[in-house]
Amino acid sequence: MGIRTRRAHKHSSTHAAGFGIAGVFGFIALFALALALSLGTVVDSWLQDLPDYESADAYLVAEPTIVYAADGTEVAQYYLQNRRSITLDGISDYVKKGTVDVEDQRFYHHNGVDPQGIMRAVASQLIGRSEGASTITQQLVRNTVLSSEQFDQTLKRKVREAYIAIQMEKTYSKDQILNMYLNTIYYGEGAYGIEAASVTYFNKHASELTLAEAAALVGIPNSPSYYDPLVNPDACVARRNKVLGNMLEMGDITQEEHDEAVAEELALNPGSLQDESSGSYPYFTDYVKTLLQSDFDNDTILKGGLRVYTTLEPDKQQAAEDAADSLISNSGNDELSAALVSIDNTNGHIVAMVGGTNYGYDESKGQSSLNLAVSQRQAGSSFKPFMLMAAMIDGMSPTIILNCNSPMQITSTWSPHNYENAQYGYVSLARATELSSNTAYAQVVMAVGVDRLIETAHLMGIDSDLASVPSLVLGSSGVTPLEMCEAYTVFATNGVHRDAIAITKIEDRNGNTVYEHEDDPKQVIDEGVAQDARKVLEGVVRAGYTTNYVHNRFSANQPVGGKTGTSDKADNLWFCGFTPQLTTTVWVGNRDNNRAAYYRGSLASTPTTAQPIWTNYMNAVLKGVDREEFPKSTEAVDYKANGSWTFVGTSASTNSSPSWDSAPETTTNSTTTETTTNVTTTDARETNASNTETNAGTGGADGNGGNGNGGTGGNGNGGNGGDENAGADAGTNAGANAGTNAGGATGQ
Repeated sequence: MGIRTRRAHKHSSTHAAGFGIAGVFGFIALFALALALSLGTVVDSWLQDLPDYESADAYLVAEPTIVYAADGTEVAQYYLQNRRSITLDGISDYVKKGTVDVEDQRFYHHNGVDPQGIMRAVASQLIGRSEGASTITQQLVRNTVLSSEQFDQTLKRKVREAYIAIQMEKTYSKDQILNMYLNTIYYGEGAYGIEAASVTYFNKHASELTLAEAAALVGIPNSPSYYDPLVNPDACVARRNKVLGNMLEMGDITQEEHDEAVAEELALNPGSLQDESSGSYPYFTDYVKTLLQSDFDNDTILKGGLRVYTTLEPDKQQAAEDAADSLISNSGNDELSAALVSIDNTNGHIVAMVGGTNYGYDESKGQSSLNLAVSQRQAGSSFKPFMLMAAMIDGMSPTIILNCNSPMQITSTWSPHNYENAQYGYVSLARATELSSNTAYAQVVMAVGVDRLIETAHLMGIDSDLASVPSLVLGSSGVTPLEMCEAYTVFATNGVHRDAIAITKIEDRNGNTVYEHEDDPKQVIDEGVAQDARKVLEGVVRAGYTTNYVHNRFSANQPVGGKTGTSDKADNLWFCGFTPQLTTTVWVGNRDNNRAAYYRGSLASTPTTAQPIWTNYMNAVLKGVDREEFPKSTEAVDYKANGSWTFVGTSASTNSSPSWDSAPETTTNSTTTETTTNVTTTDARETNASNTETNAGTGGADGNGGNGNGGTGGNGNGGNGGDENAGADAGTNAGANAGTNAGGATGQ
């Protein structure tokens, strides 16, 4: 630095000090004038339009909303600032005493403004030192009610600040003011308040700080960037020792305590409060945040200090993530992802939610914050059970016989076909569900009506808009895994619907309950009809045609029902299944949803993707759980005579013949159960259809893959899988492929 530069710099500094002294004296004069002439013109104008300083809310600082799991563990925070407010008894005495000794030694003796402090600051400036004149109360006012003016270096702001500080001391005790101050002040590294600072630098609560640690934190607010212990530890230690010196001088610590603390090394142990809006289970907590946004503004969510109690069960959530991550990570497809939703049938609680398998904001790395659990995707055949329910509500018995050959001209513009164009012959509606026959369900929707299908789906919990077209029965409209899971719970509960619930209670920052969920079950489907429909879906899993993986690998001692779904391009793969305890829906596909999904280099199917995720999750969470049974109803169901129905592709004489009409016009549940789940007929067409189905083999414990029965077309050998799971997978895949090649249908 040249001599001219040094002189200019010195001149600038000297004048800055001069103006500072003049400002202080001016403040004294004007404040004295304000006290003597409270209605003086100048001061009176400065005190116009003051913020509301009388309300306690005016001094509340921004505090994060905290989200808790069902077991009370913290899972996320939503915040504008990294802050955690605590009560004074949660703060170390060293912090409280050190703060007063350094920031405002006469704190307990002045009325909000300290004239002696002002004179001391003036004297310090005259001898070339720097010392602040603002009291703790003034600093609190500046950081809260006057936060929008805190950087205004004007006499007007100082007068307004001093006036509010005096008024504040008339309302609050000194301890209350100190508590608010310690929850407000900035300690660097994004930490606002002593609790956040304690966690940020020492990974402990403010009540646990040692003398040396407390002194280090107390010294930071004077210059948070300069005294940051993570950036400039030497400066932090020097400032810490200054704090300790003040505490000794004020008699708050002994000489021995002082000397021991000064001799201590700065032992940092950095920690962190939860990252905003992410936490341990980011897809679920993002979903919770969207729910909050429907009732609270962002300021309340990010700064209001809400306490949100949720339904998430961490053990089930972890099992869900493990099941999804394991399969996707071994898929050999970076674009493949999965979603899972699991709901407690007894109360509608969402106990687990997987919205993807690589949360983040970089698509090039396969990361996405898009929550697939609440994203619309075509449901494929997993939508057929709503048609089944709608038809049964209208009086169609699941024993009715349909021509299930393929393809079939349903309308002049719609000619659906079964998977692989399989020919199933004439089978019952229950068996057609097991086979997932598209041509059967196309006839049913034409007989019952699309409007009835839409009405029933909405009644059961599907909230998405549904296109009023016949192909809706085959899942052509987009729905979300969450609403599919909610709707499938109706099968498990004999027609009782509950909204899917993620939040059980919300408290404000003062602990007052502002929302509490009340269970509100509604009987939306007659018990008997819902029970019969459920038994059809139990038969789907028991038959193991399209559900071969679940049929062979679900090991929990529980009854189970469900349905698969595959869209035309194989870009959406579903399994929706339920036990008495839980209903769980799994979706697998590419994140962009525009191309067919591939698994280990081959076209993906539900037996290789969605079914294994569902099975592994349900096996894990139901392991060792005592067997329960689905609710039972003795309610009689009046089904119409099978011969009264007319179908586009089925001869009218089919169901009018006594040999085909296996159910009487009026049947009880027990009768329907027998005929639904064990449909028998001597007609060779049904026998041949079942023989051409796929039965995938299972793996032996020694790692040998089982044999897959391909029906009349041939068998597939699983081979040696190398281990139990690999053998089972090999058997499943080989059997499925053999069945497909033989002319059977797989995985719809």
